[in-house]
Amino acid sequence: MNQEIINEIKNQDYSKIIEIIENFLSEQIEKKKGKGVILGLSGGIDSAVLAYICKRKLQDKTLALIMPDTSITPKSETEDALKMIALTGIEYKLIDIKPIINEYSMYLEPNEKSKGNLRARVRTNILYYYANAKNYLVLGSSDKSEYMIGYFTKFGDGASDITPIISLYKLQVREIAKYLKVPENVIAKKSSPHLWKDHQAEEELGISYEELDSILYCLFEKKLSMDETEKTTQIDKAVIEKIHQLHINSEHKRLPSQKPDRY
Repeated sequence: MNQEIINEIKNQDYSKIIEIIENFLSEQIEKKKGKGVILGLSGGIDSAVLAYICKRKLQDKTLALIMPDTSITPKSETEDALKMIALTGIEYKLIDIKPIINEYSMYLEPNEKSKGNLRARVRTNILYYYANAKNYLVLGSSDKSEYMIGYFTKFGDGASDITPIISLYKLQVREIAKYLKVPENVIAKKSSPHLWKDHQAEEELGISYEELDSILYCLFEKKLSMDETEKTTQIDKAVIEKIHQLHINSEHKRLPSQKPDRY
């Protein structure tokens, strides 16, 4: 890997970025006539950054939902989420979705991958339940790295009213987390959507976020060709082609529902 590219990705004015996000959130609440914002707090870095940004100026207008499935979610994740609640002082609710998933499972044929996506969609349903009840806007926690390759559940964690950090690569989210003083163990831990037991993002993708961000940055920010990206990043071309194909294959996740051109 080329460390210079990684440094280029990381070298941003995070104070300015936070200011832009804060203004965006306030503008969206006013524009959409909402009373506040709601987010799912998993114990991971993306939702942690959202919580820490919200606590700065929207502390009394933010609700965080912690929604483990206690049959598969590590206890440490819930503990980390509760720790961030204590550090930010935002309102929260803790809801174990295990009974809900078990109820669904009584009526559905077994499929572990689909069950994992079901967990994400159940969480989104609960977020929107409370969003409707309180007239809050649902915050999406997708970052650019995962959004660009479709690493999210369609109509699950990919569903939201506004997506404050979707223009930030995972490496930039880590840097902004350091700036906001998110707990170090949250910044350092391996990313996981926790859709099934022992679920690890980098293991599933077969690539580190340093490699993923380097590839995406060169392809989409620097507009380099595959060959140029290989030369610049010093990453094997087969890996670059894999990531590019993930971007193409997941396009449907980033587009609105399709319709015929005409009848």
